[in-house]
Amino acid sequence: MSSKLLRRPYLPEILLCVTVFLLSAEGVLAQNSLRGRVLDPHGAAISGATITAEATGIVAASRSTTTNQDGAFSLTLDPGEYALQIVAEGFSKSLQRVRIRELDSPSLEIILQLEGATATVTITDTTGLQPRAINSATRTLTPVRDIPQSITVVSGEQMSEQSMHSIADAVSYVPGITAHQGENNRDQLVIRGNSTSADFFLNGVRDDVQYYRDLYNVERLEALKGPNAMIFGRGGGGGVVNRVTKDAGFTPLGEIIFQAGSFRSRRGTIDFNQSFGRSLAVRVNGVYENSNSFRRFVNLERYGINPTLTIALNPQTKINFSYEHFRDRRVADRGLPSFQGRPIDIPISTFFGDPNESRVRTTVNLGYATVEHEVGRLNIRNRTMLGDYDRSYQNFVPGAVTADKTKVALSAYNNAARRLNIFNQTDVTYSLKKRGIKHTVLAGVEVGRQLTDNFRNTGFFNNLSLSIMIPLADPIVENSVVFRQSAADANNHLKVKLGATYAQDQVEISKYVQVIAGLRYDYFDLLYHNNRTGDNLRRVDQLISPRLGVVLKPMVSLSLYGNYSVSYLPSSGDQFSSLTTVTQQVKPEKFDNYEVGAKWDARGHLSLTLALYRLNRANTRATDPNDPARILQTGSQRTNGFELGLNGNMTRGWRIAGGYAYQNAFITSATTAARAGAQVAQVPHHTFSFWNHYQVLPKLGAGLGILHRSEMYAAIDNTVVLPGYIKLDAAAYYSFSEKWRFQANFENLLNRHYFVNADGNNNISPGSPRGVRVALTARF
Repeated sequence: MSSKLLRRPYLPEILLCVTVFLLSAEGVLAQNSLRGRVLDPHGAAISGATITAEATGIVAASRSTTTNQDGAFSLTLDPGEYALQIVAEGFSKSLQRVRIRELDSPSLEIILQLEGATATVTITDTTGLQPRAINSATRTLTPVRDIPQSITVVSGEQMSEQSMHSIADAVSYVPGITAHQGENNRDQLVIRGNSTSADFFLNGVRDDVQYYRDLYNVERLEALKGPNAMIFGRGGGGGVVNRVTKDAGFTPLGEIIFQAGSFRSRRGTIDFNQSFGRSLAVRVNGVYENSNSFRRFVNLERYGINPTLTIALNPQTKINFSYEHFRDRRVADRGLPSFQGRPIDIPISTFFGDPNESRVRTTVNLGYATVEHEVGRLNIRNRTMLGDYDRSYQNFVPGAVTADKTKVALSAYNNAARRLNIFNQTDVTYSLKKRGIKHTVLAGVEVGRQLTDNFRNTGFFNNLSLSIMIPLADPIVENSVVFRQSAADANNHLKVKLGATYAQDQVEISKYVQVIAGLRYDYFDLLYHNNRTGDNLRRVDQLISPRLGVVLKPMVSLSLYGNYSVSYLPSSGDQFSSLTTVTQQVKPEKFDNYEVGAKWDARGHLSLTLALYRLNRANTRATDPNDPARILQTGSQRTNGFELGLNGNMTRGWRIAGGYAYQNAFITSATTAARAGAQVAQVPHHTFSFWNHYQVLPKLGAGLGILHRSEMYAAIDNTVVLPGYIKLDAAAYYSFSEKWRFQANFENLLNRHYFVNADGNNNISPGSPRGVRVALTARF
């Protein structure tokens, strides 16, 4: 659902008032923030380290803080020169000098040596929007530039700057990913030509139910492109999206954001973190939103709360607990139909069906626990997640428009699903050096169970007809619609039992050559019960997924890589919502990815990435030309692509994020859905995104973003085209003081008429018109 923005007639007045207000406001200069992470020689985070910054030549002018569980810290400092002291139990004390300048918020990476070793420290400036190291791609903390895979990280800072609230918002600046409509009731993405509503993860654990996620409790969002089965298991043929949440840390934090905007958009979030001594910390994130839309009758109400608890038993042992309750209620909206191969030319606010009977309901309860223990070079981590998902939707679906453009077909149905997910992962990591070669060895197991109930009803108009023709000029209906089961509607119970084991070795042969090799075995056991007939079906898949990558490093800041990886999708699909006697016999689809690329950390705070890939999808279903009732697995698909990413600081006051992607996704061998040569739906050949943030004055900042997408097909039959578009967004920021900040985000600045995505040829979502959202942030 699009962002909710102020009505266009008021935009000039709002801009004038905001400008006068900013120019006349008085306040002290915003102080600078020194941020960073403290790591051990193996790259593991050091929690509980004390960082003290003492201003040179000024008595008693010092500030101190401690690192959180991720080794991160933050200090608010005035411009000047400081003596920085870093102290951590078991490590040598370090003394360094840093200089803080106006308009500067440096980010440091500090590596401490073990106590008794040579007392040296490495400090690297890592200012920019992206973290320098993540653990989701390899399950070990690895520099992003040394991971042989295309990865884009959308930081919390970038989400805040651009007022991102949803997965679709976040991936709009990720090369190679487009947001699918998902029937406007769920997150759905097309990653490198492969559509998915299930390849979502939360802190590395599967979160595969179809619903709209919010970003209120997200520290960063990681898009890992290409097959990822070695790390994440089944699915993920085009890639996966991983949300990293805000866990409790040992740095005090308090923040409340009030936001309002167009179409009666109202939203508030809170983020509060408090430590109790050096061993216990609590954090609470919350959100409430009540917003309308530029679409007639469409609105939403959602709220969520996520308390987390961190217990540091000692410097080597840490426990995290998290619980989230999330509730989303909105009007189901299937968008506009097409006419003569294009989205129909009617007002973009037009709603089809009965808005009073159109609804989407989601309730999610997620419990999460992590235990991590480190003994020397051995690290043991165990994750457990329990998820209870309850979602349903009821919608009216516009269909084909008559040739005289006076009437449109309308149908209806509802669908409900309840799922219980239980997953447990255990990773053991060990670092060693043998004959001058460094190894980081990973071994792990994952077990899980998923219980799902599905129930669907078809809408019968006047209790008789599956569809009706309604006037295109007035497509609101109040007919008596009876929802009841048809012969093909789902009423089933599914049980998935899964087990996996995996091993990986990251080998540093020399400072110029690194190799990563891994293998995963998955056991996927699906039991299907038809509640209507009592039939029971079972399908067992045993999947072996390899991964091999080579990284060449002609210099520390530059990596050249090649990668091969494999993933599988069981025949029951990514939501495994059904199993038939046909699909029971079908083997999984296979995804092979070949990729080469380069990653360059220019000047230490600007990252440039390049990736060239070929992704093959095989074993898709095709019809036997000699027997139409028989299914063959001769269908196949290919995506060839190129991605360019740029992220970081161009200058001290100018920060950028964005990239370009070229994709050509097509059917290489006919499937049951498409002919050979057909273009894959909703995969544009060209996408371009570029966000700029410029600090004009110490208290005043501005942002400007450009998004371009070339035309693409709405469906695999290639009969309806969604036109390409260029859209400009902008933002303005003003800090009254360290504790108060004003922000305004302007969407679709040029008020372009465009269409975002679709779910087939006659469910097309228009883009939001011009508008604004304003926010006030209070920190305490």
